[in-house]
Amino acid sequence: MRKSALFLFGLVVAALVALGLVVLSSASEANSMKYHGGDPLFFLKRQFIYLAAGLVVAVCTSLFDYRRWRDAWGLAAAFYAVVLVLLLVVFMYPPINGSQRWINLGIIRLQPSELAKLVIVIATAVWIDRLGWRVELFRQGALWSALIVAALVLPVAIEPDYGSVVVMSSSAALVMFVAGVRFMHMLPFGVLGMAGFAFRVLTNANRRARLVAFFFGGEGSGGAEALDAAAKRANYQVEQAIVAIQNGGVEGVGLGESMQKHLYLPEAHTDFIFAVGAEELGLVFTIVVVLLFAAFFALSVYIARKSSDRLGRFLALGMGSLVFFQAMFNLGVVCRALPTKGIALPFFSYGGTNMLATFFAVGTILSVGIHSFRSRRARLANKVLIR
Repeated sequence: MRKSALFLFGLVVAALVALGLVVLSSASEANSMKYHGGDPLFFLKRQFIYLAAGLVVAVCTSLFDYRRWRDAWGLAAAFYAVVLVLLLVVFMYPPINGSQRWINLGIIRLQPSELAKLVIVIATAVWIDRLGWRVELFRQGALWSALIVAALVLPVAIEPDYGSVVVMSSSAALVMFVAGVRFMHMLPFGVLGMAGFAFRVLTNANRRARLVAFFFGGEGSGGAEALDAAAKRANYQVEQAIVAIQNGGVEGVGLGESMQKHLYLPEAHTDFIFAVGAEELGLVFTIVVVLLFAAFFALSVYIARKSSDRLGRFLALGMGSLVFFQAMFNLGVVCRALPTKGIALPFFSYGGTNMLATFFAVGTILSVGIHSFRSRRARLANKVLIR
């Protein structure tokens, strides 16, 4: 493990955070004025509070020896149990925009699905690491790992929050595959999960409308006139996002000059913040964001490869994929490459739980890198003493 890799990883995170704050300062202005007493900086000021809390979480997590998740496996089990209970508690609260995803704590709304993403990587990594060679067996390697994942994914799917379901399942599957779980053992569970996913989508009118809007509602598709009212509502946000991106062009209209953020794009400061950034800062912004997230994932993979043990490899890869997959899913939705589904853009979208979860992932990756670097340095020192 090279120190320069950790330093570069920190720089990439810092660049994403800084760019996110700049875009949020503009994207949140109109909604802040409308919903919070004319204060144009309401969301930005709260985001700074979430950022400060996130930095504390990242520092604490990076100093925490990741190997304790395995050595004191009861800690991981307790984290898993608490998150599972929180995922069930959300159903005691009334739906917001048709979904039961939040626990209202007064000053903040906790979103347990964000915590579930973290614990699903930790639990899967610890379980598979403890298995050793038995990971290649169907029952221990595939069946029990799938059950660990399914217990958290099912409540999130019922909320429903399908964006998180896709991110959680993809990251867990990646960790399992890299760990040595046989693909043919994983395949039945993947098929079963996709079948259940398709059933939930196709048996709900609103979700069917989103698929209709995605496949038949775009410009030049010839199907816009045939859309029913529900499909048109589902298609509205992504249409406004595409307008914002087209307005931005190559150079952008200038920071703070977005038209779409003025209540044309309802989620301008959350799920569709990328569209506002593309409108104001143009194609350069788009390319820079994609490259930064690609660099984030590439450095996570490098840190995973240089880890001193299997657990560190699984944790760094899993946490890096969580952030990267979520970012790519968000960009795909905003650019109409994927069906419309609300999911935050890490480091950019306004929100406390997502910010804390993202920095927990960052801290875990740093923990793997820092402790692997120290282990390598200690081994080299021992070799020198032996000689």
